[in-house]
This record gives sequence, C-alpha cells and structure tokens, in this order.
Amino acid sequence: MTISDVASLAGVSIATASKALNGRENVREETRQRVIEAAEELRFQPNALAKGLLSGQTRTVGLLTSDSVGRFGIPVLLGAEDAFGAGEMALLLCDARGDAIREQHYIRTLLSRRVDGLIVVGESTNPRPSISRDLPVPVVYAYGPSDDPDDVSFVPDDTGGAKLAVRHLLAMGRRRIAHITGPMHYKAATDRAEGLRIALSEAGVPQVGETLYGAWSQRWGRHAAEVLLAAEPEVDAVFCGSDQIAAGFIETARERGLRVPGDVAVVGYDNWEVLSAETRPALTTVDPDLERLGNTAAQHLFAAIDGRATPGIHTMPCRLVVRDSTAPRGAS
Repeated sequence: MTISDVASLAGVSIATASKALNGRENVREETRQRVIEAAEELRFQPNALAKGLLSGQTRTVGLLTSDSVGRFGIPVLLGAEDAFGAGEMALLLCDARGDAIREQHYIRTLLSRRVDGLIVVGESTNPRPSISRDLPVPVVYAYGPSDDPDDVSFVPDDTGGAKLAVRHLLAMGRRRIAHITGPMHYKAATDRAEGLRIALSEAGVPQVGETLYGAWSQRWGRHAAEVLLAAEPEVDAVFCGSDQIAAGFIETARERGLRVPGDVAVVGYDNWEVLSAETRPALTTVDPDLERLGNTAAQHLFAAIDGRATPGIHTMPCRLVVRDSTAPRGAS
C-alpha cells in the first residue's frame, strides 16, 4: 500500500494525506482523523527513507565494534539496543575485528546508509584513535575511549571497582591481601592495581607482595597462585583482575589444600557469569555494568544528534556482586 492508496480511500489529495500522517498543523482535525483511519484500514507503513529525506534524519544509527570475541562488546550492544528500541531507532552493527582498514570500510558503508550517528565500542579500555574529526555525524565511544578529549566517551570506573573489591575484603577482616591481574599494557589492569593501592593505603594496610601481572587467563591464575602461595603462605585474600584469573587461582588453592573462603577469600572482576556463577565456590566479583554503560552511551548519542554533545571521558560506576568466595576470616 502507498500513500496514494491512503489518500484515495480518505478522499483527499496525496499532499494532504502526507501532512496529516506527519502531524503538520495546517490540516483540519476531522480530515486528519479520516486519513489516519484510512491508513490503519490499509495497514499502511510509511517509507522510512522517504521520511528521513524530509526530516533530515533516518532514525538509524551505526554500532562499530572491534571486540570480535564479544566478551565486552555484546553487553554494551544490548544496553545500546534497549535505548535505541525505546527511541524507535534502528541499529546497524559492524565488527571491524581490530582491523583499521576494515574499520574505515565499515565507516564508509554506514555513512552511505545515512546513519544519524555512530557508537564505537573498543576491545579494551585503552584509548583508541579518534574517527570523529572528518565525519558528518556525531560519534560516541563506549568502553574504549577516544584519544581526543573533545570527543564523547564512556568507560567503566575500574579504579573505583577495585576499591569496592578491596574494601569488601577489609570488611571481611582480611588484612593480608595480594593482587593478581592481567597484562601491564592494559589500562584496565593498571587502573585496578591503582584502586587496590588507594584502598589499602586509606586503611593503613600494606599490600602482600608485588602485583603479579600476566595474561587474562585461568592458566595464568593457576601459575600465579603457585608463585604467590609459595612466597606468601600467610596470604588471606586475593583480589584478581578478572574472573578467569580468579577461577585459576581457586583451582590451585584447592589443590594445595586451602579452603576458599575459609583460608583465602577471592574476588574476581567482570562478573562473567559463565565463570563467576559456576565456579566452586561461586565467585564474588566486580561487575562493570556494561549494559548500563551502553544504554547511557546511546542516550548521549541521542543528545549529540540533537546538537547537545557532552565532550570528555565519562566514567561509569561499577558494582560488587557478593557470592560465596568471600566471607569473614575463619569461616568455612
């Protein structure tokens, strides 16, 4: 069905039918109602592209990700999709897989489809090169911030998240707290280590040993546990920079006859429920709340499309999810 069919059934011109359906003021109310009823009877769906040409907006946005595994990109996408759905906007997803040439190709493709704006999702919280300078549409960066302070970026507060973890361990009566985390060249790892340092300093409690940097993997968690427990047998709590590392640590601790949380309390990071909820015991962990981050990024893209951009790097709070791997000292 076309707008011509609607106009014919309502007994008006095509121009009047168009004005009525688009809410223009210079149409009598009884005429508008007649057109609306005709459109409903014919199940008429307005052409989105034609409406976009008239309004200057297509109600379509692009989401460009480099997180090919989807571990962090998918929660951000789900949060953004909720916001776009509520705003009746369509979302086009492109995965650049960390390839700069592929990314440029997708940017051209999305612009050719007349998207109103872009959300760029990073694969880590390390700053990434800005793509905003020469683009005709607003861009918001999520998880991985832009290196241009004039861009709009949203990242999890990893320093604050680490503070939550350490303060929880201190509240459980733990005083010999060690830290095992991912690669030193990841900003997430150094931010979490800094959060631990600040929380322990505020409590006047020294850190047990040096921070152990390695891979974001269970294998590293197992190996680091061997190193730590051999050097610091009196450790009573470990804050791990990821759930994978924490799961590996718990495996080795159990093999050495240690009770978790009785002898050693363990906190992870990311709340990756495939691991955190299934580990024995279930893992206390920091949740960066990436769906909320994605939803917030989408809301700010709406604002940028309307000319109300909010430049800068905005940090989003994390939350602590308490499960069975932490308890007061001495608990079984």
